[in-house]
Amino acid sequence: MKQQMVTGGGRLRGEIRVPGDKSISHRSIMLGSLATGTTRVRGLLRGEDNLATLQAFRAMGVRIEEPADGSLLIHGVGLHGLREPDGVLDCGNSGTTMRLMTGLLAGQRFFTVLTGDRYLRRRPMKRVVEPLTRMGGQIWGRNGGELAPLAIRGTALQGISHQSQVASAQIKSALLLAGLYAEGETVVHEPHLSRDHSERMLRYFGARLESLATGARLIPGRHLEGREVEVPGDISSAAFFMVAALIRPGSELLIRHVGVNPTRSGIIDILLAMGGSLELQNQRECSGEPVADILVRSSHLRGIEIGGDLVPRAIDEFPVIAVAAAFAEGETVIRDARELRVKETDRIAAMTAELGGLGAQVTALEDGMAIRGGVALGGGTASSHGDHRIAMSMAVAALGVAEPVTIVDTDCTETSFPGFWQLLEQSREL
Repeated sequence: MKQQMVTGGGRLRGEIRVPGDKSISHRSIMLGSLATGTTRVRGLLRGEDNLATLQAFRAMGVRIEEPADGSLLIHGVGLHGLREPDGVLDCGNSGTTMRLMTGLLAGQRFFTVLTGDRYLRRRPMKRVVEPLTRMGGQIWGRNGGELAPLAIRGTALQGISHQSQVASAQIKSALLLAGLYAEGETVVHEPHLSRDHSERMLRYFGARLESLATGARLIPGRHLEGREVEVPGDISSAAFFMVAALIRPGSELLIRHVGVNPTRSGIIDILLAMGGSLELQNQRECSGEPVADILVRSSHLRGIEIGGDLVPRAIDEFPVIAVAAAFAEGETVIRDARELRVKETDRIAAMTAELGGLGAQVTALEDGMAIRGGVALGGGTASSHGDHRIAMSMAVAALGVAEPVTIVDTDCTETSFPGFWQLLEQSREL
């Protein structure tokens, strides 16, 4: 089990690029495999989660090459060209792989089993299994389909209209992928609009899909066509450097080629509301996704209240938002974020414990946190809880602490951000 010691101080200067967007990388592999013709993907995130998706499609007969130029060349087999894998498909720690694959595999004409690591096997799956069963899917799992491993016997599906109880791109995407194989249209409604990478990429590959105010409608019958895909930098990865630059005096950091999809840019809105200096430059579109360079300058942050439809637009960034709140003046209250309890770990409990262990005033709420900022933090030891975002968030917190902080169990950062520790040191002037 690896650990990292982070010393505080210094400032962040210069220009950096963060790895490709994890969500878009997953979807480019999936849709490229289901398309006819060849898809070339540039900027793919080669983290453990995306590699789990890559290996799953190779196991189902898709030829995927990795040329010397760093791109990924996917020779698509078409919607009906996948074949039954010889063994169990291991999704590792990736909830996106498991939930989206469950939808996709429900419409195949073969049998598959999906499993994952001990953390993924504790995450709720019935929120996907139940609506897929209503579509005609045959899916079994532990605890009545709530927990993986999941066994899936592909069958003919029927489109449905589903009202999701939570705003979740994974639920929505699983049903839309199943809808490619269903008879009749598939409609998904959400309480708030979740990230729309699946909708954008499905349209980009040629699917007939309509975006709704709070969801999407897919009409089957069209083949997907191979495309050129440029994956922008992941805003969830950029968020760690955004907060680090904001809380370290004298910092000025330019983060290039970041995806700023409006369903994902809640972190920008939150940090601006806290008084952060962030400027979007060179805004453009790339493979159907909005992209920009983000200039961040150190700022005096203030506490705010966060809730409502802003939450799903920043759901993955709340661990590092909690860090920003710990260094802000006044109190920050996070509400309507109950979904944080069923991520890779219970992120509300984890961040309350770890920030509190350094001396921060943090109170766990049923659906969020209350953080009183401006309290000097001390050194010590922090645990990642096996969660990549907890590990990197605590590294950012350590930058503002006078004594060293040792973060335990840091292997998990390879899930989404290979090279994080090196980039953090390279961008910092002591």
